[in-house]
Amino acid sequence: MPVSVSGVVEGITDQAALAQLIAHIKAEPSQIVTIENKKHLLKRLVNYNQAAQFSPWVVLVDLDLDFDCAVKAKNAWLADPADTMCFRIAVRKLEAWFLADRENIARFLGVSVALVPKDPEALDDPKLEMVNLARKSKKRAIIANMVPREGSGRATGIAYAASLIDFASNHWNPDQAAENSESLRRSIECLKRLVEDE
Repeated sequence: MPVSVSGVVEGITDQAALAQLIAHIKAEPSQIVTIENKKHLLKRLVNYNQAAQFSPWVVLVDLDLDFDCAVKAKNAWLADPADTMCFRIAVRKLEAWFLADRENIARFLGVSVALVPKDPEALDDPKLEMVNLARKSKKRAIIANMVPREGSGRATGIAYAASLIDFASNHWNPDQAAENSESLRRSIECLKRLVEDE
């Protein structure tokens, strides 16, 4: 029987990515809670850490520009995680983990792999980079779904999240991405330990 892992994330795209990561390590996502507001999620972190004393939990948040490195953020947000708590921070946004799978994201977006940054964790705003790559797409659907219409006031297209959920679920190779993303590599290792300890 695969180990069941519960999770907490910031959004529906993160939910798809975490479900894929849990499946990737041959575990089973029992429940993944989505809390759209990061501040609210962090306030509840103590509760999730207590729950992790009884069963495996993983919490995934974006670093954003809150700290200059994930270690400082981890120490500030959850310095003493439970043994079966995997608290992970995407540097700086989850989109960096998708961009790190350079060949697959280039194919998905319909752009040259040469346009995809080699070090996505060095970007201040991976989401903006994703949208800007989509602007250069050869695929009309990608542009329509992921790029905001001029004058809309939106940062992303109307089906941006749906597009990334499709990528996470059907095209993303976490192992390949981990070669270009240290925070993803560490997250996969943490999840593997979580399952091995059960």
